[in-house]
Amino acid sequence: MRLLIVEDEAKFATYLSRGLSEHGYIADVAGNGEDGLEMARSSDFDLIILDVMLPQRDGFSVLESLRNSGKSTPVIFLTARDSVEDRVRGLEMGADDYLVKPFAFSELLARIRTIIRRSNTLHDRMLRFADIEVDPETHRAFRSGKRLDLTLKEFLLLVLFLRHPGEVLTRSTIAEQVWDMAYDCGTNMVEVHVRRLRSKLDDPFDRNLIRTVRGAGYVLED
Repeated sequence: MRLLIVEDEAKFATYLSRGLSEHGYIADVAGNGEDGLEMARSSDFDLIILDVMLPQRDGFSVLESLRNSGKSTPVIFLTARDSVEDRVRGLEMGADDYLVKPFAFSELLARIRTIIRRSNTLHDRMLRFADIEVDPETHRAFRSGKRLDLTLKEFLLLVLFLRHPGEVLTRSTIAEQVWDMAYDCGTNMVEVHVRRLRSKLDDPFDRNLIRTVRGAGYVLED
């Protein structure tokens, strides 16, 4: 497991790095917010330990930039700021946990293990394609890290595409799988819902992923 520690207090960062290494983790260290953000964006870490009060860019700004760029790496805020407002702000911005200094190292280890275990379970069930992530169990869908506000039928339609990437889905197949009914060529039910899904999944982003195959149906491809 590879972790990133973003902490400007050198002695404390060394203490964390050594302690985590002794428990089998590989720990990289960044001493300010800008370096931490660049490392988090350019490399794949299993978890990030992030201080709030950092030079150049604070922890809240680092987390916001990460989530806006589509990075869903788990984050634990580690800070001396213990106000309820700060905790709520951090969690609402997408942090997975918030641990206040001083703390017992054993508690940090327990929280790291819990979050990584939960994250691995989530990754096992998630459907992914390009920059789309969908959790069929919780009915949550994201593109580039941004939550998509989908109706039930739009969500089921997206799940169908994600289960068959690169495969042309006919209107009959879509009607059978999403509506559990035979396709009626006299209606434009499928076309309407595909169009609505595209308005949320494709239109706000740089590239379209759902393509119309004339005379055949639709395909999800990058």
